[in-house]
Amino acid sequence: MKEKRTLMLPGPTPIPEEARLAGAQKIIGHRGVDCEELMEEVTENLKYVFQTENDVLVLTCSGTGGLEASIANTLSAGDKVLSLCTGAFGERYATIAERYDIDVERMNFAWGEDIDVDRVKARLAADQEQEIKAILMTHNETSTGVINHPAPIGELAAQHNALLLVDAVSSIGGIELKTDKWQADVVVTSSQKALMSPPGLCLVSVSPQALAATQDSDLPKFYWSFQRAKERYERCYQTPSTPALATLYVLREVLREIREEGLENLFQRHQLVTRALRRGVEAMGLELLVAEEIASKTVTAIKLPTDVEYEAVEQRLREQYNVYITGSKGKLKGKVFRIGHLGNVSRSDILSTISALEMVLNQEGFEVKLGSGLAAAQKVFHKEERR
Repeated sequence: MKEKRTLMLPGPTPIPEEARLAGAQKIIGHRGVDCEELMEEVTENLKYVFQTENDVLVLTCSGTGGLEASIANTLSAGDKVLSLCTGAFGERYATIAERYDIDVERMNFAWGEDIDVDRVKARLAADQEQEIKAILMTHNETSTGVINHPAPIGELAAQHNALLLVDAVSSIGGIELKTDKWQADVVVTSSQKALMSPPGLCLVSVSPQALAATQDSDLPKFYWSFQRAKERYERCYQTPSTPALATLYVLREVLREIREEGLENLFQRHQLVTRALRRGVEAMGLELLVAEEIASKTVTAIKLPTDVEYEAVEQRLREQYNVYITGSKGKLKGKVFRIGHLGNVSRSDILSTISALEMVLNQEGFEVKLGSGLAAAQKVFHKEERR
């Protein structure tokens, strides 16, 4: 009998059982009342998760489509933007903008560190003519496991009369993002991450300022048009193009479960499993890439020991224990591996992953005292249970 698959990726993520079964419902017409009711409920619950009163638009695409839409709808060719890059996904956001003939100024930060707000503040202060029309940032840089906090950047953007566009693909539903309070104009996420649904949907919150910018934007858009999506939804709770209905069924159930759990409990759960994993990894003698105060609560980046190859570790975990992890990207490729712990990841998933990792590392020649990492993670959970 094949062992249970333990999916410890930054996405796609495991789907809760009730939600997974919800996706097997009969397909309905996407121009009928049933779909309108589905869309209305999903959208209202998404506002709860995004912590926003702004419009939340449902696009049938991956998160990358939403990032492209954020550029195509709010900017014009030749506009200047400041792109804050702390890893592979921050750099990709900048690349998307460049493909639209946007004048992108990349402000690069060391991989494994977060955004230096003082550098951003100084750059905006130097922009006396307010040429910078938007700031691009990644809330949770999945390639490094770093959290970048939108609140101070949102304040600076508002003072500068610039839009703040946020890649929150791997954070919404796992890491708190107060969209309205932190003055984020466009926030993009997708269904297959902390929202625990199959791939296929991108969810985008859009502020009134961002919607106003769509009126002046001269970039080509049809499928990506925020205005088309907003108008269709306001008219009859529908999408302008065919939605991914089965994924919407799953997402509706997931959002119901999130509301029942409550956002505070949701974030605390992610913080707990993150803390247990980090303590377990450290107890094995492994080095974490990111300092505690900026560490992601949905993915952890771990440095590979000297003379241990990622491909061998990944293969043994997958083939011997049915545990799935992933490597990193860009300049960290082959030097770091990543363990995802977002959405429907349980304490037992953390414990079984640590246990399997201990055995695999020993097989690869990195001596680990069996049970050392496991005991450290157990102590974190035990302390929580005694509170």
